[in-house]
Amino acid sequence: MKPSNELFELIKSLSKSEKRFFKLSSSLQNGEKNYLKIFDLIEHQNHYNEDEIKQTFANEKFIKHLPSEKNHLYKLILKSLRGFHSDNSASSILKEEIKNVEILYKKALYKECRKFVKRAKRIAKEHEKFYYWFELISWEKMLIEEDMEQGNFSHNLDKLIEDERIVIEKLRNLAEYEIIYSKINHVFRSGGFVTKPEDVAEVDAISNHYLIKGKNTAISSTAASMCYYIQGLCNATKSDYDTALLKFHRTKEILDENPKIKRDITHRYVRTVHNLVLCYIAKKDFINAQLILDELDALTDIKGFKSFDVKVKIFTSVYTSRISISYGKGDFQSTLSIVDEMITGLDDYNEKLPKEQILLFNYHIAYVFFGSGLYRDALKWVNKILNDNEQNLRKDIHGYARLFNLIIHYELENYDLLEYLMKSNIRQIKKSSNTKEIELEILKFLKKIIRSNNKQKRKEFEVFRDSLHRLLCNNHQNKILQYFNITAWVHSKIDTISFEEAVRKLM
Repeated sequence: MKPSNELFELIKSLSKSEKRFFKLSSSLQNGEKNYLKIFDLIEHQNHYNEDEIKQTFANEKFIKHLPSEKNHLYKLILKSLRGFHSDNSASSILKEEIKNVEILYKKALYKECRKFVKRAKRIAKEHEKFYYWFELISWEKMLIEEDMEQGNFSHNLDKLIEDERIVIEKLRNLAEYEIIYSKINHVFRSGGFVTKPEDVAEVDAISNHYLIKGKNTAISSTAASMCYYIQGLCNATKSDYDTALLKFHRTKEILDENPKIKRDITHRYVRTVHNLVLCYIAKKDFINAQLILDELDALTDIKGFKSFDVKVKIFTSVYTSRISISYGKGDFQSTLSIVDEMITGLDDYNEKLPKEQILLFNYHIAYVFFGSGLYRDALKWVNKILNDNEQNLRKDIHGYARLFNLIIHYELENYDLLEYLMKSNIRQIKKSSNTKEIELEILKFLKKIIRSNNKQKRKEFEVFRDSLHRLLCNNHQNKILQYFNITAWVHSKIDTISFEEAVRKLM
């Protein structure tokens, strides 16, 4: 059985400050610290090697029960991280405060307990942490009961009951928005911008939900930000980028006005800013896209956005935005330097990157190589997508990668292989594609063009250009342009210019 590398991954994820805190807290403990020996060795490994651990500590008694030592070390690191980050988030602070309330209550120190409840309620209210707020009201009711036993009946029970009702209502309201958000997120994550009829129906149902369509239905800032974010996604999925921009800007505005809430939902804030960039790119408004991208890039300098998971999210968002802006303007050659940085990032972050972002990186990199005329390099990166076994995530990327693969083979003049690949692609398109009309037309054209002589090819491209124009008038069929500029490719063949020049010419 392959040794588990979970401990290795955890140690490698630690920052210098976190490592320092762990070793400092360990130094305060008594007794033998075999786990520190394991920690130091793993810390210096580039790849997890359990055999090296066993050989290095072959004469140590603890090596006989290495799995339990590793497990002990894992738990100690997590405990240290809890201590290190205990003051960093509202949730962590509230957990500690509620624990303090419980301890003080059990010691019958009710006066001190009441101070902690009051302070924690203020934090919960400011950060809209309704679960904790509700729990603190329960403690407040218990403290009132204790006061009553002492003959103190001065508390305003009606106000407390009203507070509880409001919190429950806000909690229920937010929970409903979270369910709707999960639904639109599922549609987008599985199919991307290209949606099947049943997905279109689901997006329409979400758009028309009374919580999304109605006015003043969100009763907290967190819920309001989620409402506008959902509206933005729904409109972006339908390619209504003007409305999507309004909704995403409003989402960002609400969170900017509530910095404490913003720091608690950093991932959604990053996604919001990233979606703004993507909408501007879709509208070919590269000036505004770059302005918003600069804001996105600067987020790592802001409090609350410095954790590793958020840095990964910002890294992927920044680079997919940078490369999209660059080649959206037809700057493929100059974008090769960005590709080098992306490939380095793929190596550095490795398994920390979400699968969706790896797919997007692979596709963007392939597209830049194609636009630069480096077809073999493009083929290498497309194959990374095609060889991926998990194809339920971003079916749009997988589908267009198959089509892109055919065009690359055409450029490489691999006509025999192209004939074979087209047969399997036709089956795939008919089975699962959401834009099958235009894709089947492209395949039909490729089949014809590889059998034409050089004199006939230009004429065939001109005929295809006209049929392509008709198909791209359809709002669903033209989504292919978000993945591959088929129009520019056809024009490059008719005008005998590079794909890069054609993209610039058609801007």
